[in-house]
Amino acid sequence: MANAVIIGGGPAGISAAVYIARAGIEATLLYRDGGALLKAHDIRNYYGFPDGVSGEQLHELGLRQARALGVNVIKDEVQSIDFEDTLVVKSSSGTFPADAVVLATGAVRKAPSLPGVRELEGRGVSYCAVCDGAFFRGKRVAVLGSGDFALHEAKELLPLASKVTLLTSGLPAPENLPGGIAADTRKVERIEGEESVAGVRFVDGERLELEAVFIAQGVAGAADFARRTGILMDGAGIATDRDMATNVPGLFAAGDCAGAPYQVAKAVEEGRRAGTAAVAYIRANTAQKTEA
Repeated sequence: MANAVIIGGGPAGISAAVYIARAGIEATLLYRDGGALLKAHDIRNYYGFPDGVSGEQLHELGLRQARALGVNVIKDEVQSIDFEDTLVVKSSSGTFPADAVVLATGAVRKAPSLPGVRELEGRGVSYCAVCDGAFFRGKRVAVLGSGDFALHEAKELLPLASKVTLLTSGLPAPENLPGGIAADTRKVERIEGEESVAGVRFVDGERLELEAVFIAQGVAGAADFARRTGILMDGAGIATDRDMATNVPGLFAAGDCAGAPYQVAKAVEEGRRAGTAAVAYIRANTAQKTEA
């Protein structure tokens, strides 16, 4: 029987698995965890949840749906994708030959090893300005980072917050900083607050009063995987066509690993496209083998 392997248990991976399984093709979902979704403590911009839903709840509902459709869900860590007679996914627990593979590995958000980051996640420390910016309307916020991603997040917050500060923590501030965004290049020592973020303390001892800190220290992960498998990249994301196909036949990518914006709705739709395209690819290959 034809089969597909989906790598990643976030919205994109589960969406792809659902569409593949509903098409009558055996689907195996390999995932390490729920990825960035688990950092979302209160999602209020996703269809069907008027009172909001936590990322953890949404992740569990997705896994339950996949299992109900017969998807073989395995908590595992993928080590490589090889090319033999067919695609072969190798993980810490075994080897999985596949007629098609969907990569939905997410994008690793780099979290600094600063005191207060982990302790205040969901209580003023966020990883997504689009997701959580509205919670801090009229408040003083900061973005911790210095690259293009950090600047993008700061721009997203500009129409919402009363004050936006870019904290580069010792790195140079971006050139041509938009008006309304302040830059502070002092090295950050820790994020402070009891029940919620109250500010940041710099190594010089001074403090900046804040209600939120958005972490935006780059996006990594997809490039590392691509280098090992020969997949082409488009900036920080894996390059795909409209059907989420990569340059490697039978290998598709969806969700955060395919690039910004990093939104649940976008990941679910890309997962649908990747899953549907994987089904079409498998059926076309099966038909060719039958004719031969």
